[in-house]
This record gives sequence, C-alpha cells and structure tokens, in this order.
Amino acid sequence: MSTHNASGATALHYIYDPLCGWCYGAAPLAAVAREVMPVIGHGGGMMMGANRQQVSPTLRNYVMPYDHRIAELTGQPFGDDYFNGLLLDDTAVFDSAPPIRAILAAEEIAERGLDMLSRLQVAHYVEGKRVADTDVLQTLAIELGLDADEFAQAYERIGEEELQQHIAASRRLLAQVGGHGFPTFVLEQDGRFEMLDAGRWLGEPDAWREHLAAYTRR
Repeated sequence: MSTHNASGATALHYIYDPLCGWCYGAAPLAAVAREVMPVIGHGGGMMMGANRQQVSPTLRNYVMPYDHRIAELTGQPFGDDYFNGLLLDDTAVFDSAPPIRAILAAEEIAERGLDMLSRLQVAHYVEGKRVADTDVLQTLAIELGLDADEFAQAYERIGEEELQQHIAASRRLLAQVGGHGFPTFVLEQDGRFEMLDAGRWLGEPDAWREHLAAYTRR
C-alpha cells in the first residue's frame, strides 16, 4: 500500500476512510482486487479535525439506516457490539486520524497497510472497538503479527504533518478522477487514471475479480 505505483504496471488505487460504512461494505472488493493486481491505499480523512464526531443518539440515528442498507446490499456483518455497544457509548469519538496513522505505520514497517485497514473495519463494525484509541490500535497491530515496538515507534513518527500530507494527496487524486466520496477505486494503466464504478459490484466480489482481471489481460 505504498502511496504511489513505482512499477508502472496496472494497479488499483483505493481511496477509503476507515470509518466509512460503504468502505466496509466494499471490503470484499478490495480483498479480491489484491489477488489480481497491486492495490494502493489512500486514506481520505472523512472524520478528522472539525469533522470528528462524538457518539450520540443523533449520530447513531444517522448511521444506522445506512449500516442496515450496506449489510443488506453487501452481506457484510455488523455486530451487536457495534450497534448496541459502540453506538451507545457517548464517551467514544469517531476520528479517522488515528486509524489512518495506524494503517500508514503498518505499511511503513511491513507493507501491511491494507491488512490493518481490514482488521480495523472488523474491530469497528463487528466488535464495537474504539479504533481512535491508541491502545486499541496497538492491540490490533499485535493481533496482525506486527512487531509491537516497531509499530508503536512508526505510529509516533507519523506526525500530524505527514498525516495531513497523505490526506491532501488522497483528496487531490479523488478530485483528479472526478470522484466525490469513499470508497473510490481508480485503475491506473500506462500512466492513465480511470475511476471504476465499484458500486455495481457491491456484494459481487467474484464478478468484480473477473472484471479487474480483464484489464491485466489487455
């Protein structure tokens, strides 16, 4: 999940946010894409700074209809610990910055940023964990088999400036391809960028895999 495609080969850019329900819905698409071609992740920073959200009845009532729709469309599981745990915990804060830092740290030390994203999504949407909490992120890194000290050091090293640069680059790419939100999948071939309509493949990862594989055979 390096932030650029150094090889020049066909690659898929994935513009995501760890707290985006539709990105969780698209997680199976991201997973099968990695079987076909390099996938490069770009964190979008949906809930950062002034957009951080304290968990509240208003937030819960806003996200739950979307979450039920995502589950219905994609078959992705949402846990009781999320619906009736995390979404009722008014001490929790939804903040995209710490999980994106964790993804960048996992990428830096082991090229496992997308594995960290996948683990974070399950922790949030199934297990109801507070993925903006540093101790939770450290535990998830250890569960992934990452070296605890290396991860902690990389997480600390990625400061606010580097994080903001990453987010800004992600948003530039999103604007460049005419995308408007998360998830956005962008095919890169021979230096050309093309946004793919992944929405039509939600819940159909095998068909999506075949669709992507066709690009590698051209």
